[in-house]
Amino acid sequence: MIAEAAALAEQRAPDFIRRTPLWKMPGASVGIDCAEVWLKLEHLQTSGSFKARGMLNRLLANPIPSAGVIVASGGNAGIATAAAAKALGVKCEVFVPTLSSPSKQAKLRQLGAQLVVTGAVYAEALEACLARQKETGALLTHAYDQPEVVAGAGTLAKEVEEQGGGAPDSVLVSVGGGGLIAGVASWFEQRARVVALEPELAPTLHCAREKGEPVDVPVSGIAADSLGAKRIGSIAWEIASRHVAEALLLPDAAIREAQLWLWKQMKLAVEPAAALPLAALHTGAYKPARDETVCLIVCGANLDPATLA
Repeated sequence: MIAEAAALAEQRAPDFIRRTPLWKMPGASVGIDCAEVWLKLEHLQTSGSFKARGMLNRLLANPIPSAGVIVASGGNAGIATAAAAKALGVKCEVFVPTLSSPSKQAKLRQLGAQLVVTGAVYAEALEACLARQKETGALLTHAYDQPEVVAGAGTLAKEVEEQGGGAPDSVLVSVGGGGLIAGVASWFEQRARVVALEPELAPTLHCAREKGEPVDVPVSGIAADSLGAKRIGSIAWEIASRHVAEALLLPDAAIREAQLWLWKQMKLAVEPAAALPLAALHTGAYKPARDETVCLIVCGANLDPATLA
């Protein structure tokens, strides 16, 4: 499905999805004793995050009714859906929780989406969204738990392999509901070590692995507006059970430090969710071998730049 998603985007919306850069550098450049670190700069994607890939694929793969499309989101999936809907000339309604950042809400309004702010967390916004979808019949785009969304996210991994001249040894991926890691792991399967990274205050996959099944967890913290799903998606759970090596937790302080490092040292303005891969290296939560090539997915940049001051 991933190759088909890439082909569909190229055929139907060739100017929408960007082929984002892959930076290759010695591990020492980021303070790590390994052969190479690759930064997949997906924060430069249309709509400011990897979500554009999955949302576009969902819209292209299905007939869109006159009511348009509808989505619940912490922010990024909504922005991506709104951008894709605008590009295709269809209506879009987005439900976000109150913890969604003002900058993300402003972006949604700029894209012409009908914005509904409701519920304290993503799960509550989703509940309201589902009730509204039953009324209108709009095409539901889920933030992470639909096959088309996962396949679209997987095109990122396909692109990494093409740009890198082969698969890296390992790939570090931030996890909320799990759409990105499901797509990445589906593409690489066992050809690269795929490692899940979560904030300590939003441990959906980590807790599911402990319990042996998806469970609801309380979510809060620095990255909750993008990694704020309270339960790992069913698709991500099934794929991660087969193809994800480990699920690591990181404290908010380390995530924030990595976010600021990326800005100060690399001039990359990214949101906290995008900083988890670097935080995993800098804290030693993930320790690559000296001859290892490790790829960091820099997943999004929908933030208020003032927060980097």
